[in-house]
Amino acid sequence: MNEYDVVIVGGGAAGLSAALVLTRARRKVLVIDAGAPRNAPAKHMHGFLSRDGLPPEQLLSLGRDEVEGYGGKILEGVVTDLVTAGNSGFWVLLSDGKRISTRRLLVATGLRDELPNIPGLADRWARDVLHCPYCHGYEVRDQQLGVLGGSPETVRYAQIVRQWAKDVVLFVPTGFLTPLQRSELLARAIGIIEGGITRILTEDDHLRGVELDDGKTVLRDVLFVPPRFVPNNDLLAGLGCEIDETGWALKDDTGQTSVPGVWIAGNVANPRAQVITAAGEGSAAAMAINADLVDQDVKNAVTAFNLGF
Repeated sequence: MNEYDVVIVGGGAAGLSAALVLTRARRKVLVIDAGAPRNAPAKHMHGFLSRDGLPPEQLLSLGRDEVEGYGGKILEGVVTDLVTAGNSGFWVLLSDGKRISTRRLLVATGLRDELPNIPGLADRWARDVLHCPYCHGYEVRDQQLGVLGGSPETVRYAQIVRQWAKDVVLFVPTGFLTPLQRSELLARAIGIIEGGITRILTEDDHLRGVELDDGKTVLRDVLFVPPRFVPNNDLLAGLGCEIDETGWALKDDTGQTSVPGVWIAGNVANPRAQVITAAGEGSAAAMAINADLVDQDVKNAVTAFNLGF
């Protein structure tokens, strides 16, 4: 039987960071990864101290090597279900029929980005259609930038994007802006394009611009699009973790969910977490998990001592 102190579902920055801390704490750890990281389309990641500009897959490769170097196990596979096993912990069920026993769980399954349904937009995702100016703004600085608006936060988002270029245009539905928002945008020379978008235009495998529903074309080199973040929380919901009205699992300051013994970290817990943030959350969750295991180890030792074992 496969038995572990901690099984980590998800082998991204959060999961591997947690695994590194736990293996160094001499815990028996298994990381199960489905092999579909959110940032796979990106050529480079940024803002990670000492690893700025590193390809995401290289970071994960280095992380896996470090975890395995301390005795951790990495398993490629798809987890289909998480099941409580009474006081003994949890069962982790895989699509290939494997069943793994663990005392504690860390779920770091991330999220998925739902983009506006505009023809051509998804094809350019993580190339010249971007979502995070802090991740990619410097690389597209001083180009012709566009921001697709339509939700309350996009006006401020456009103001942030303006930090990286003087030529910024905000695309919004007609009548969307308040007078104050309009004046603030104009004050910083952010262009305002009102109306519907028909499609994204490309040329020679590069974004060329945006076609509007009135037939006009607005030339842009890059578009910033705030997607809808949807957590990959089916496993958490199936386990009985409390989910709020927006779809995010409830957690305490350490990342522990409403189900004792189950923690979350990274984008499944925090939609705004960048790679470095997710790694930090994984590390913090790992220390909380180890402390929780130590508490149980003490109880088990006292019980065995009193029974004369």
